[in-house]
Amino acid sequence: MANELRPCPCDIGDRSDYGGRGQEVQVEHIKAYICKPPASTDKAVIVIHDIFGWQLPNTRYITDMLTTNGYIAICPDFFVGQEAWKPSNDWATFDDWLKTRNASKIDKEVDVILKYLSEQCGAKKIGVIGFCWGGAAVHHLMLKNPHLKTGVSLYGVIRFFEDRSSLLHPTFFIFAEKDEYIPMEQVKQLEQKLKQNCKVHYEVKIYPGQTHGFVHRKREDINPQDKLYIEEGRKDMINWLNKYL
Repeated sequence: MANELRPCPCDIGDRSDYGGRGQEVQVEHIKAYICKPPASTDKAVIVIHDIFGWQLPNTRYITDMLTTNGYIAICPDFFVGQEAWKPSNDWATFDDWLKTRNASKIDKEVDVILKYLSEQCGAKKIGVIGFCWGGAAVHHLMLKNPHLKTGVSLYGVIRFFEDRSSLLHPTFFIFAEKDEYIPMEQVKQLEQKLKQNCKVHYEVKIYPGQTHGFVHRKREDINPQDKLYIEEGRKDMINWLNKYL
């Protein structure tokens, strides 16, 4: 059993010192980190951060990786100025902290970012990826938002998911076999519901031996035994986006 005082996954992992190749911008009431590829494109990806917020270097690293694969990539501050979780915080206060940061209450911010990507960046095909808390937000958006083409939910915490599975867009779910915060039983139940109710293409993939956060909070140079799966998860994410955007 996971420690009940730690209801969310989150040691910060191998925090990188990555500085980022993009820039910070103000989009109406939202701060955001954006990176654009050298060649013009009409494809964009919104990156939804985990509980550690939009400034986590690891998340910016993935944002830039999307750009090297030809996408405009933007990671907005979906906490809208509220403090991100810090590893030094008391986990006993986590549920109270979470009450003002609901992963299914980001529609207003997403609409602002979609408008910005369309009007300021020329994006016509827009997808979304998200990690942990952000993975649950992706699930919500795939149920609701008609303007997004596809989504990738990376170890989205299933207990934050809405209890619906009639997705509107193709969605890829990445889970870690040894994730102590997302029991495999919950993943199996999610698969069952998707099988019964989902009319669009979806995939649920479990990566053997991996723990929560492996795609963005583990570094392949520090975890040689996990390198294969870290790289595979990143490649699978890009391949899914390439297929549907």
